[in-house]
Amino acid sequence: MKDFAGTPGTLTGLFLRMAQCFFAAGAMASMVTTKGFFNVTAFCYLIASMALQVFWSIGLAFLDAYFLAKKKAFHNHVLLSLFVVGDWCTAILSLAAAASSAGITVLYFHDLGGCSFGDECTKFQLSVGFAFLSWITIFISSLIMFWIWAAG
Repeated sequence: MKDFAGTPGTLTGLFLRMAQCFFAAGAMASMVTTKGFFNVTAFCYLIASMALQVFWSIGLAFLDAYFLAKKKAFHNHVLLSLFVVGDWCTAILSLAAAASSAGITVLYFHDLGGCSFGDECTKFQLSVGFAFLSWITIFISSLIMFWIWAAG
């Protein structure tokens, strides 16, 4: 099978994993620096989901770096099946966390007549934005992994 952009063991695959990790860590950092995030369940769920995404992405980024260093392609069908399931699960969790947090943020800003938390509202919005950016890169990776798995 021919390697294409985003395949594990390629530079674009490593870039996608690092982008996932960066955006998920940004979402976590932005949310954790607020005082009252733990009072909202959706925000706690966002932290948990993004933490799982950071660990998953950094693990696969190390694997991509290993295969890049060895200059080998990664086409082990059994491990690829595990990565497909892991990518799809983390993608669904990340989308659910980002969407629920975005719903709470919209509630604060538009439905309640403005956010009364001051500077924290900007951090909530920034965190949700990072979460959606993380999900976009996760979704791209999960589609590529599924494509490779289905073609193998």
